[in-house]
Amino acid sequence: MTYSEPATGITIYGCGRDEALLFREMAPRFGVRPTVTEAAVSEANVSLALGNRCVSVGHKTRITPPTLLALGQAGVTYISTRSIGCNHIDVEYAASIGISVENVTYSPDSVADYTLMLMLMAVRNAKSTVRRADEHDYRLNDVRGKELRDLTVGVIGTGRIGTAVVDRLRGFGCRILAHDNHPKTAADHVPLDELLQLSDIVTLHAPLTPDTYHLLDHQRIERLKHGAFVINTGRGPLLDTEALVLALESGRLGGAGLDVLEGEEGIFYADHRNKPIESKLLLRLQNLPNVLISPHTAYYTDRALSDTVENSITNCLKFESGSQHG
Repeated sequence: MTYSEPATGITIYGCGRDEALLFREMAPRFGVRPTVTEAAVSEANVSLALGNRCVSVGHKTRITPPTLLALGQAGVTYISTRSIGCNHIDVEYAASIGISVENVTYSPDSVADYTLMLMLMAVRNAKSTVRRADEHDYRLNDVRGKELRDLTVGVIGTGRIGTAVVDRLRGFGCRILAHDNHPKTAADHVPLDELLQLSDIVTLHAPLTPDTYHLLDHQRIERLKHGAFVINTGRGPLLDTEALVLALESGRLGGAGLDVLEGEEGIFYADHRNKPIESKLLLRLQNLPNVLISPHTAYYTDRALSDTVENSITNCLKFESGSQHG
């Protein structure tokens, strides 16, 4: 529906250039008046939300309780986070001061495609091969690659993204195992310990909760097959990073593909070429020839960004409609 005069105001924080263009393009079509800022929401800029009950926030910066309180005092009653996870927001505290928090959904294909890419790169030693080629060393690697059809892949978490990963894996002819407390796909679901012991590749797609924090801890990493690969495009704290580093450095694991990392906040999404990296574990991981690191970018596609912007707007409008008629 198109409105001649936009009436609903939404303040959009932490908005990159591409997001800003999409918000300004889409908002009028939905009858929305957007206030867009590149800055993450903070106590210093809550005034931008005055008069708007709904705000949209990014996932790159943690939103502290004092900031939530300031938003509430400014009249905000709804936060739409442009992410699937809400780990950067204290949702319970927000609810206690009358602010509802809701995530957005976007195409699971972005992360699922990226997950398969990391798997293929990991089992084909892509990092060391490309690095050598960049230095004009074109000899074959001493370690041969593996084909997915010869491997067993364990998928932990079968929500929208995990299910999309399973769908893609079927085309490679590999054996697929899955683990989820509430199975949502037709894959062969097994107990977690069995999945760890049988899988050549383990890929993480569970949400981050108190129960899944360090889901792969030292003990569970020890249960993995010798030479197994770990892929994480979910959330960094699903993995005990120190335990993973030790298993990789010892040669017990075959490699890892990590798009997310514990302690990524303040490092990912920033240019650190001329700044020191304080995370010793990140530096150790990047020094390993069989570990691929990317800066939480699996979700970042044209389609997913468009979905995110549109769904953030519609979430706010649904909330406004419910508030007015509830």
